Amino acid sequence: MADVMDTAARTRLVSRFGPAAETWCDALPALVDRLCRQWNLTVAEARSGNTGRTLLCRDRENRLKVLKLCPDRAIATAEATALGSWAGLSRVVQILDADLDHGAVLLEGLEPGTTLTERGADVPWNQIGELLADVHGVPAAGPFPTQLERVRFMFGLAEQRLAGSPAEAHLPLKALHAGLARSEKLAASGPIALVHGDLHPGNVLDAGPERGAVAIDPRPCVGDPAFDAVDWAVLPLAGGGALDDGINRLPHLDGDRVRAWCVALAPLVAMGPLRRGGPTPFTDAVLRMAS
Repeated sequence: MADVMDTAARTRLVSRFGPAAETWCDALPALVDRLCRQWNLTVAEARSGNTGRTLLCRDRENRLKVLKLCPDRAIATAEATALGSWAGLSRVVQILDADLDHGAVLLEGLEPGTTLTERGADVPWNQIGELLADVHGVPAAGPFPTQLERVRFMFGLAEQRLAGSPAEAHLPLKALHAGLARSEKLAASGPIALVHGDLHPGNVLDAGPERGAVAIDPRPCVGDPAFDAVDWAVLPLAGGGALDDGINRLPHLDGDRVRAWCVALAPLVAMGPLRRGGPTPFTDAVLRMAS
């Protein structure tokens, strides 16, 4: 069995969830062993995540399956419930089973499984439009947070991570506060749908020529579907294009609300690249939207 927990993953989870995650990390190998016996799996590879551990597994027929584990049962439950709502949609990864008492979700494996981030500028825009329409087209019923709760959590986490990071010199705290105020206003005034909540190119995988783009890793909430378009609408800015270039690629959404969400979430969009490598023409363009 692959190493299900390493030092880097443990440190990341303790930073995210606090000291209680130490106990969860200690118990994880035994939990994985039990679940693998229960679901007839062999762990092939372990991958880190911000909210848990992802294990690529093979079943007895050598089919790829994905075992996700999270120390926060509410996160696992919300993900499993959202994926259950999206059952049968080819543009969303399918849930196979779950043990929510232990924060475990079993998913189908997607091959080749390359993220659209890894594919770079080659974005299958028609498929992304279909994906967004499918995700937002089901009833928003379940134990999901509101979009207002989601944006408050996102900005709160960003403020914690900003302090002492390389981004701090380029992203004023007042920009985060302004972005939160704009986001709260949008979240309280828009249409209602079941929203993926974390739909960026790194959370969309290539599932092969027949199936194409498939969304994974939802952080679901109930609110304005235009929220899910932000990371796609800003993509042309990386190549010197305009925000309208991205918005026009997603004509089924309310363009004015997509634009407003891009402005509101601009500090968060810029923060990741700023923390990793400092200012770029892309981060400069994104932050100009928020000024």
